[in-house]
Amino acid sequence: MNDYRYDYETVKGFILSAIFWGVIGLVAGLWISAQMWDASLNIPPYFNFGRLRTFHTNVLAYGLGIGAEFGVFYYLVIRLTKRPLLFPKLARFHLWLFNVGIAIAGVTLLLGWNQSLEYAEFEWPIDIAIVILWVIFAINILGTIIKRKEEQMYISLWYIIATIITVAILYIVNNLSIPAGLDKSYHLYAGVNSANVEWWYGHNAVGFLFTTPILAMFYYFLPKSTGLPIYSHRLSIISFWSLIFAYLWTGAHHLVYTPLPDWIQTLGIAFTLFLIAPSWGSVVNGYFTVESDWSVMKNNYLTKFFIAGITFYGLQTIQGPSQGIRVISSLIHYTDWVPGHVHMGTMGWVTMTICASVYYIIPHIYKTEIYSIKLANAHFWLVLIGQLAFSITMWITGVQQGAMWKMTNPDGTLKYTFMEGLLRNYPYWELRTLAGIVFVIGMLLFIYNVMMTIKKGKAELETKLQAASATA
Repeated sequence: MNDYRYDYETVKGFILSAIFWGVIGLVAGLWISAQMWDASLNIPPYFNFGRLRTFHTNVLAYGLGIGAEFGVFYYLVIRLTKRPLLFPKLARFHLWLFNVGIAIAGVTLLLGWNQSLEYAEFEWPIDIAIVILWVIFAINILGTIIKRKEEQMYISLWYIIATIITVAILYIVNNLSIPAGLDKSYHLYAGVNSANVEWWYGHNAVGFLFTTPILAMFYYFLPKSTGLPIYSHRLSIISFWSLIFAYLWTGAHHLVYTPLPDWIQTLGIAFTLFLIAPSWGSVVNGYFTVESDWSVMKNNYLTKFFIAGITFYGLQTIQGPSQGIRVISSLIHYTDWVPGHVHMGTMGWVTMTICASVYYIIPHIYKTEIYSIKLANAHFWLVLIGQLAFSITMWITGVQQGAMWKMTNPDGTLKYTFMEGLLRNYPYWELRTLAGIVFVIGMLLFIYNVMMTIKKGKAELETKLQAASATA
């Protein structure tokens, strides 16, 4: 199959869309972090903290994260199957539907349309649109894989298939609801059943939207960017099946010390601890891949992103399971520790791997070199420093909150009032905003570098066409 037959227009469209939504989501994130220590920045009703927080989460998760995954998957699948997409026009329709959907979804959240389920806030009309969008994506990707010309199934394809099938099941089951109007519905499940289904979805949505698709990118682009073969394909397959088997049982660790039956809580904790093994299988595979030549970490900017990203994944997959243990959960659950944990994954593992994948793809499809390696390195250090400062301040705040909430006087009354606990948070919340600004500056360098690379590629193509025309 010749390179010219691959259709990269949809890939470009999704990557540029993801960058656009990423900018909006990051601005919203900075805004809500400042609202935590300056209440005057709340502008009711549309731009208060409650509405902007869900807007920030969903625009970054679906707009940046899923948008980039769509683009990268369309790129990976045609390369790994050695054939064009089965339905290229359907992929183009998918791109337009995605952008219209994200815009409508963001507006409805600011309007207050919210079914109050974590990571599943959209009301039922948006949910139906998302299901249609996902079915379109699944038909094109799975159809292309079934009709592939390359017989072997590289590990990235396994992760892509798992993402498509599992997200579809999770999303449909959790979002079953009874409409009570265009902007209001009631969850089909009630009480503890609603909580159980919601966190079965909530935790696994993180797994199958921000773990399996990012691992698909990691396993493809790390060997490509380093020029080194993946250390063990067998280990990657074992890690894959172990991860898929264990992940779906872990959601109950979010419901420790709740009315959920104790055996379900214990089952969730047990499978959560088991999850460390397959997660670290991928981490070890990544480290051993570059183990034969660690100089690539110094000389290759892409390797820095991928290895730092997989390191954050490794830390995340130790921190996450340990948080499920009852005694630790009692200290840090409901505190700022948890968003600190989530942001280490999203800002460290997910964003770094997506950025590195985009850095690889854009020069490749525009047939040029990256505009500036120095800017890419500056981007790396800024997001690394910003992410670490962001998470560490939240971890400190979380432990402080948990400890103060648990302290009691000899007579059993609480030692600290709500206001005393709140006032201790302010310095750390201000530092968090500062760290967020550092991270966003790094991301702006990334966007500038990508845009200039596209401009450079177009200019070089124009020069080649003019030269060819002159010699014809």
